[in-house]
Amino acid sequence: MTDLHHHGDAELAPGLVDLAVNVRAGTPPPWLRTLLHRALDDSAAYPDAGPARAAVAAAHDRDQSEVLLTAGAAEAFTLLARALRPRSAVVVHPSFTEPEAALRAAGHPVSRLLLSAGDGYRLHPADVPADADLVVLGNPTNPTSVLHPAATVAALARPGRVLVVDEAFADTVPGEPQSLAGRADLPGLVVVRSLTKTWGLAGLRVGYTLAPADLVEAMTAQQPHWPVSTPALVALVACTTPAARAEAHAAAAALEDHRRALVDALPPGVDVVGEPRSSFVLLRVPDGSRVREALRDRGWAVRRGNTFPGLSADHFRVAVRDPGTSRAFAAALAEILSRDPAPEELR
Repeated sequence: MTDLHHHGDAELAPGLVDLAVNVRAGTPPPWLRTLLHRALDDSAAYPDAGPARAAVAAAHDRDQSEVLLTAGAAEAFTLLARALRPRSAVVVHPSFTEPEAALRAAGHPVSRLLLSAGDGYRLHPADVPADADLVVLGNPTNPTSVLHPAATVAALARPGRVLVVDEAFADTVPGEPQSLAGRADLPGLVVVRSLTKTWGLAGLRVGYTLAPADLVEAMTAQQPHWPVSTPALVALVACTTPAARAEAHAAAAALEDHRRALVDALPPGVDVVGEPRSSFVLLRVPDGSRVREALRDRGWAVRRGNTFPGLSADHFRVAVRDPGTSRAFAAALAEILSRDPAPEELR
């Protein structure tokens, strides 16, 4: 059975170069670190979520009643699973596994829609069963790095259906052109966002959900009091300012060049799966488990792919880093493939 709770941090160990976790290197930036340190002085009082909720609402031109602040994006999936009673839940895979794990933990049956590698893992709305009253997908999708057109995703929305779009990596794409975060007009649309990837706040646990007010109310009823810490609330305010959003845009633009450098450096025999648009790429190599262990022996941690439904042990996900790091990784990968070739039957 697929391990839905396996994540990239499990691949790490002292001394390994981290290509397994998709958090932007060098973060949090110094100005954000300063604000977080100051926030500790205010942590004796209970958290006040009001300013952060207002900041998120303003950033996405939403009413505050449509904003739910969460302890990381992952909490949102648990709250949804507890608040909803879906008759027919469909999760589009390959994708982040926590939504399915949360649904199953809450006792809901789940069907999987597996996108095709031969089609570049593109989404076709007609493939989603018409009777599905809950549909979950990522955009950009982890681990394929595929970015679905906003119109394609929006076509899945309809009365009587909750459409959950995981946009944890939306800000890794310059301008967020396919984001649905501002679409309050789509029935049942839930957009889940995170500050983890761009701002390096995985340990702070800070995210938010944009959804119809009645669904936000239902999810809120499943939360304990004060679910988001004072430092996390400070980060939400700080990272939604125009200056911070401009910095995130610049980082996303630089990421495009860095991703191109990684792809260009990869040796023959390595397939880049799909058309990567986010802060990671999905690779496929023959005898991938052996190659991944050989990389580990040489000091490189990558995220194995066979815990994602629809992928195999020949897949692994690689975070985009600076070009120098990527070229060094590609050289190590080339050495492994040339010195210890895969068995003939796996080629």
